[in-house]
Amino acid sequence: MAIADLVIVGGGPVGLSVACYAAQRGRSAVVIERCTGAVDKACGEGLMPPCVRRLERMGVEIPAWGVHPFRGIRYIDGDRAGEAVVAEADFIEGPGLGVRRLALSEGLRARALQLGVEIQEGVEALDFTDAGDHVALLTSRGAVSGRLLVAADGLHSQIRKKAGFAVTHAPKRRLGIRRHFTVKPWSPFVEVWWQAGVEAYVTPTGPERVGLAFLWDGPRGNYDLFLERFPDLAAKLGPPESAIRGAGPFDVRVDRRVKGRVLLVGDAAGYADAITGEGISLGMACAEALVDAVCADQIAGYEAAYRALTGRAERLTRLLVWVARRPWLRRRLVAALARSPSAFQSFLALNSGAYTLTQGLPGAARVGLGLLTG
Repeated sequence: MAIADLVIVGGGPVGLSVACYAAQRGRSAVVIERCTGAVDKACGEGLMPPCVRRLERMGVEIPAWGVHPFRGIRYIDGDRAGEAVVAEADFIEGPGLGVRRLALSEGLRARALQLGVEIQEGVEALDFTDAGDHVALLTSRGAVSGRLLVAADGLHSQIRKKAGFAVTHAPKRRLGIRRHFTVKPWSPFVEVWWQAGVEAYVTPTGPERVGLAFLWDGPRGNYDLFLERFPDLAAKLGPPESAIRGAGPFDVRVDRRVKGRVLLVGDAAGYADAITGEGISLGMACAEALVDAVCADQIAGYEAAYRALTGRAERLTRLLVWVARRPWLRRRLVAALARSPSAFQSFLALNSGAYTLTQGLPGAARVGLGLLTG
């Protein structure tokens, strides 16, 4: 039986990115995916500018039916636009893309196959054995062997569990649900509507489509009841186009990313929250770092690279979640950003990695002063 360089469990965007990067570097990859065809998932579906550039370099073409550009982020604090505090800023790196998750999966899958990646669909990963110089993965279709096993199987990764990685969960449960609506996107921004206890995220995901996701602290929520809390937003929407999908709980912390011949990437490697929309962007960046470590024969170095890529974004994410849970502080923050769009732009650049901490410090100082002065 031939031994692949990488066996990747999970054919979502990050797993397919690992496979594409590996193939571009001359390494063989096999992707094991339990679904058939393009893989859907509850997701905000906004790709930040660095992720757009990454897809271009990978040679990925996303079908036109499932993509729409946006130039930045708009925060709307309040359920009615006329009474709300509004802040908005453009990305300094150029536009992002709203991408229907199915279209993203379709584009990445096509590119992976073009590069010679073997994709086994409709196949369940069952268990694995470390055979010394390789890993033998038992699947519902038989055994697959690889020098390394990559777990890209999501927030509730079974490979991570079987490998014995230590995982902790935040005491407060954050959950998300998403649906699409047929309507021409009305805004050049991804809109985040804030209200006590829930946030609404509106992303253009096609010429005649928007995705609307809600994030909140558990217990389980009702999509229609959440939508009723945003009457001005609800009035903009067309008929539902997709079923409601859920995700969470978020804030899953993993002790490390490498254990023996098993490597974690994407949500399986740990996940803070969806509030900043950086999940796919960071996942793809880490996918490239993983392949770099493999090609350098220094897989232990992947851990340091992962921490360097995700550390600042994770801290900013946790800070924003903390603020979101305090309505009085959140409203002050949005008001401060509204008074200083350049500070808001600096925050977006810090979050994406376009700015260093030193470059973003003046903007952060202006926001801090705005919070103090109200």
